[in-house]
Amino acid sequence: MDLYWASGSPYSWRVLLALEHKRLGYVSHLLQLSKQEHKSPQMLAMNPRGRLPVLKNGDYVVFESLAILYYLDLKYPEPPIFGRTSEEAAVIMRVICEFAAYTEEHIGRICDALFSGRMPLHSDAITESMHTVGREARTIELRLSQSEWIVGDSYSAADMVIFPSIQLLRRALARPGGADLARRFLPIEANYPALGRWLDRIEALPGYTKTRPPHW
Repeated sequence: MDLYWASGSPYSWRVLLALEHKRLGYVSHLLQLSKQEHKSPQMLAMNPRGRLPVLKNGDYVVFESLAILYYLDLKYPEPPIFGRTSEEAAVIMRVICEFAAYTEEHIGRICDALFSGRMPLHSDAITESMHTVGREARTIELRLSQSEWIVGDSYSAADMVIFPSIQLLRRALARPGGADLARRFLPIEANYPALGRWLDRIEALPGYTKTRPPHW
């Protein structure tokens, strides 16, 4: 398999976590977004949207991170990342959909403001996003206070989807100028202790170091 990905992309990170968890062999192609390598003719032939990650397995190409996770789980079912029962799979997918619908955009807005400076950090939009992220973090904290993983007793696609975005948010809040925003969220270990322990558990998993963004 060939994986085309970008360092620091939470969507790419999800797929790397899944590949390492399933202990699948793959050829890593780290592309430079600053050089527009993801827009090359070769990449556009595989994904006309010019987005990453892209997974190529023989002649088959799949893109969009959640579709890649689903493909990998059906193609290589052990260990499963979408549960072992239809009920567990539905909960995992529901939690992923909730995160995408209610949290992901707000994390992206905060990170973009801190990394690019295109939006004032004290704008109403950023304040709203911080409130939303805090509220959703409390929901995740409650889940993790009852179980070691986001859904049930096993590491799953829900963990793989949510973990990179939280790590990206932590990195953004640590930037110069982010101190006022960071006080509402950091240190995670104090404000969200179960969430902090969950982050540590993922970082201790076999193969995790191979997934961490190299430019970090």
